[in-house]
Amino acid sequence: MFVPSITNPVGDFVREMVPRLAEYLPASIQSDTLNSIVAFLVNALICVIAVCAVNIGSAPILIYMERKVCAHVQCRLGPMRLGWHGTIQTIADVLKMLFKEVYAPSGADKLMFYLAPLIVLIAPFIVCALIPFGRDLVVADVSMGIPLIIAVNGFGVLGILLGGWSSNNKYSLLGALRSGAQMISYEISFTMILLFVVMISGSTNLMSITLGQEGTISDWWIFKIPVLGIIAFILFFISSTAEMNRAPFDIAEAEQELTGGYHTEYNGTPFAMFYLAEYIALVTNSALATTCFLGGFLPPCIGVAFVDNYLNMVPGVVWFFAKVFFMIWCYMMVRWTFVRPRVDQLMDFEWKFLLPVNLVLLIAGAAYIVVCG
Repeated sequence: MFVPSITNPVGDFVREMVPRLAEYLPASIQSDTLNSIVAFLVNALICVIAVCAVNIGSAPILIYMERKVCAHVQCRLGPMRLGWHGTIQTIADVLKMLFKEVYAPSGADKLMFYLAPLIVLIAPFIVCALIPFGRDLVVADVSMGIPLIIAVNGFGVLGILLGGWSSNNKYSLLGALRSGAQMISYEISFTMILLFVVMISGSTNLMSITLGQEGTISDWWIFKIPVLGIIAFILFFISSTAEMNRAPFDIAEAEQELTGGYHTEYNGTPFAMFYLAEYIALVTNSALATTCFLGGFLPPCIGVAFVDNYLNMVPGVVWFFAKVFFMIWCYMMVRWTFVRPRVDQLMDFEWKFLLPVNLVLLIAGAAYIVVCG
C-alpha cells in the first residue's frame, strides 16, 4: 500500500473507507492494489486542496492586514468603508481584478507572457507542501527538504525574467533584469543560512529540524546556539525580504524609475497571480523561518511544569500559525518603516557585507559544533 512516513487521521480514514466502498464493485475488478491506488489519489487530491486553501485563502487576509499595518504605522486608519473596518474591501478588489479584461501588448510573446505568472506561483506552492504544520500535518515529508526548497526557489526568478522579457517593454525588461540580479544575489545568502541550519541540526528533513527543538524556548535554534542563532535569524530575515522583492528591497518595482517594473504590462488575472505569488511567498518564508528558528509547531514552553502543561494543551497547528503571523507582521513593519536604497547600494550590501558575514557564520557554526558537540 501507498502509506506515507507520517500518517494523518484523515488519510487513515480514507485508506480504511476505500476497501469498504470497493466491496460494492464487481468482484472481478476488486484488488488490494487498486484500493491502494485509489486511496493514494484521494489523499493526494485532499492535500492539493489543503495547500491551495492555506495559500490562496491567506492572501486576502494578508492584503487586508498589510493595509491596516501600513495605515497605523503612518497614523492613518486604512480601509474603513466596506464592511466592519473595511473587511470587505479586499474581496471587492479581488472581484474587480478577476473581471478586468485580460490582454497582452502588441509584439509580446504571448505564450511566455501568460506562462510567467504560473511559473512564479510554482515555488511557494511546493515549499508550502514541504512545511510541517503539525506532528501529523505535512503533505510531503521528504528527507531532502532543504535542498528541494533551495532548488525550487529558482522558479521565481525564471518567471519574473520571462514576464519582463516577453512584455516587449523596456521598463519591464529593466525591472526583470534588476529583479533577476537581486534575487539570484540574495538567494546565495538565503541558501547559506539554510545550510547553517542543516549543519547545526544535522538533518535536511524539516520535520527532524523541528523536532530537534523540543523542550523549552531555549532549545529553539535561534537561542540554542548562543549569539550565532540570533545572527543567523537576522540574516535570514534580511535575505528573505530581498529574495521576495519586498520593500525596502523592491528595486525591481521602483515606480518612480521603472513605471512598475517587470509586471508593468500585466493586468487583470495575470497581474493578480503575480500579486498572489508575493503574498504566498510571504507565508512560506514566514513558515520556513518558524520551522528553522522558532520551534515550528512546538509550544513556547518555559520550563515551569504548571505553565507548560497548559501550553501543551494548545494544538501545534495553532502555535505554528501564531508564529507565522508574528513573522508576517515583522516583514510588514520593516516594509513600512525603512526607506528604499539605491540599486547599487542594495547589491553592495549583499556582495560586500551579507555574503562575507554568512561565510564567517558557517565557519563559526562548524567551530561551535566541533568544540561544543
